[in-house]
Amino acid sequence: MAGHSKFKNIQFRKDRQDGLRSKLFSKLSRDITLAARNGLPDPAVNARLRLAIVNAKAESVSKELIDRAIKKAQGGDADTLEEIRYEGFGPGGVGLIVEALTDNRNRAAANVRSLFNKNGGNMGETGSVAFMFERLGRIVYPTSAGSEDAMMDAAIEAGAQDAESDSEEGHVILTTFEDLGAVAEALEASLGPAKSTSIIWKAKTDTPVAGDDVPTLIKLIEALEDDDDVQNVWTNADIDEEALSKISA
Repeated sequence: MAGHSKFKNIQFRKDRQDGLRSKLFSKLSRDITLAARNGLPDPAVNARLRLAIVNAKAESVSKELIDRAIKKAQGGDADTLEEIRYEGFGPGGVGLIVEALTDNRNRAAANVRSLFNKNGGNMGETGSVAFMFERLGRIVYPTSAGSEDAMMDAAIEAGAQDAESDSEEGHVILTTFEDLGAVAEALEASLGPAKSTSIIWKAKTDTPVAGDDVPTLIKLIEALEDDDDVQNVWTNADIDEEALSKISA
């Protein structure tokens, strides 16, 4: 899907092995806590919280953990959470955007910078990479939700920017960042709950990556995603499929 920075071909990283599930759950829980803290703790009137819960449920996060994350927003611990965006460059000059949610800004910055330096990249200044991307909303429905034409019509009616159908992911609908909440609500009213709803960074142009740069880049991205403070990593890399297949084999 073009809206996911040509990185879905190594998305196995997101749900590989049980050892990473607890980290993923922790990151999703923090997102719920922050959303509840910045608005009312009721998903019916808090669009961001509603989206965070949808994403958590898509990863099989239990209702108990979701409720606990919402309640945590009412305590002092939630006040220390801060959203931070880091930007940098990886092997082959690809751009990377790293989104973090942390209770310690200094620790997060030091860790991210160290991971860039140790894995063939370098962290840049704010704005050094973001101009290469668009910040968009992304809504995914399963293929069972309707035909490609029906989904396109529903997306246009809801005010979406674009819609594509993918045999692996399903129907992928893109919106402007500002319209995500309204489009998601309109689609839910006509189609039911989405498979997932998220905010993404979509590359305006892709940077080809091949040869030895491929394993080095993947190592950098995996190291960043393994960090407890990091929520998401986005790249404009267009990874060579042949080189990737050698790594995945």
